[in-house]
Amino acid sequence: MATRLRTLLGDHPGTSALRSGAIISDLVEFDFVDYSPTNKGFKPMVREAAFDVSEMAIVTYLMARSFDKPMVLLPDVVMARFQHGHALYNAKRGALKPTDLNGKRVGIRSFTTTTGAWLRGILANDCGVDLNSIDWVTFEDAHVAEFKDTTKRAPPGKSIIQMLVDGELDAVLGEKSDHADLKPLFADVAAEEKAWAAKHKVVPINHMVVVSRAMCEKNPNAVREVHRLLAESAKASSAAPRFTVDEMRRSLELIIGYCAQQGLIPRACSVDELFDDVTRAL
Repeated sequence: MATRLRTLLGDHPGTSALRSGAIISDLVEFDFVDYSPTNKGFKPMVREAAFDVSEMAIVTYLMARSFDKPMVLLPDVVMARFQHGHALYNAKRGALKPTDLNGKRVGIRSFTTTTGAWLRGILANDCGVDLNSIDWVTFEDAHVAEFKDTTKRAPPGKSIIQMLVDGELDAVLGEKSDHADLKPLFADVAAEEKAWAAKHKVVPINHMVVVSRAMCEKNPNAVREVHRLLAESAKASSAAPRFTVDEMRRSLELIIGYCAQQGLIPRACSVDELFDDVTRAL
């Protein structure tokens, strides 16, 4: 009899064959739980271990791991993208470049979002921005309850894009908008992304998949089967993220370094520490 797994998995190119039932297994069955957007389910996973299998923002996982939350990473990437296009400023108030951000007021949904961590890493390490000089304004707390967030919280009822339009913020990270006044902070996004990729040889990972530690301990065969099915589902779509082992390792090493630098985790761990004996072998 197949093991039923309570599962949080967003609708991505690499997961659609699994979600649609086009790929099935005799060993495991997925009970999909829908959150819209999917990241709304990360908090219940981190705080209540709500799922057996869960999509997870990589920064949330790194932070959860630092507080010994009972979950283990699988080497399966479901979402990865370049981040430069997700930073905006209000062009109506004058030109602004990444190097102009020191001392500015910058909004971000939560200080701990993965896109935010990538962008701050890029700003600090590739643009020379002093992250500590920035007046950070946030709208949500971290998924990981134990994390002490020292940023300023936006007044209740305020929206991040509207605050940028109204001049209450100088820039925002992690957002896109078609508002006429708002422009990308990186002037030529495509060129910036190309240059950054050539320099770092990395595609930034946003979301991977985790399983509960209990499942790894009690039913390692089910864990191996989940990985096999995720890999098969990814193979079924040309639009799914493609990472070699080395590429995944480089991307993880970079975001681990950024998270440690930004105080999201207490120390930079090794990539191998993110997995356990069962998932490392995959």
